[in-house]
Amino acid sequence: MRSIDLIFTEFEKENTMTTAPAMIETKSVIKKVTTSEGELQILQPISFTVKPGESVAIIGASGSGKSTLLGLLAGLDEVSGGHIMIDGEALHAMDEEQRARLRGEKVGFIFQSFMLVQSLTALENVMLPAEIAGLSEPKKRAQKILEQVGLEHRANHFPNQLSGGEQQRVAIARAFITNPKILFADEPTGNLDSTNSTKVENLLFDLNKESNTTLVLVTHDDLLAQRCQRQLRMHAGELTEQIQPLKVVSGE
Repeated sequence: MRSIDLIFTEFEKENTMTTAPAMIETKSVIKKVTTSEGELQILQPISFTVKPGESVAIIGASGSGKSTLLGLLAGLDEVSGGHIMIDGEALHAMDEEQRARLRGEKVGFIFQSFMLVQSLTALENVMLPAEIAGLSEPKKRAQKILEQVGLEHRANHFPNQLSGGEQQRVAIARAFITNPKILFADEPTGNLDSTNSTKVENLLFDLNKESNTTLVLVTHDDLLAQRCQRQLRMHAGELTEQIQPLKVVSGE
């Protein structure tokens, strides 16, 4: 009769062979900043994984460290310690040029404040990542994705000629044009009214499903977080898994 330890080892080995590698994996990630009062640790050691195609919400109050963590995962900032693996690549060991290359090849990012180039039209803003990545027919790609987000009739308008909801849809189109493996979104509906928030949320999850893109979003909106497969809660720089479903109290 085989021992329990042997059976467990064989099961673990089989599980390892059949489980797809993580798209995002962090181990003991911390972030420290220097202030006038000394060193401040913004993030406590954080370890978690995200599977390919999974949707994950990071929730928590303002100042809890959500956006800081998202910036580290996207390679927009450097860790103070720990490891971050993105699709099998060691992000924590890269310099800025290498991180920029990784972002261009595998990552899309949606900012709360849209971050559109004001001197470019909607079409030109969407084209930009495709041009930088050297993709073929960037204009044709941009026209197609603008149609998907319902803004083909606004292609030649500049950002200041678009509503907030339209600007965010342009930002989503720009993030998806390179078919990224991972999409990070920082409060994607934070600056929108309820009607535009719903439109943008639906668009975000529809495109995510069609492209099988791994989605990680930061939000303080529990209703938006509920649409993701998992919820991770951030509090005072510490990250924990939300085991129980979020309970949202209706205002009605």
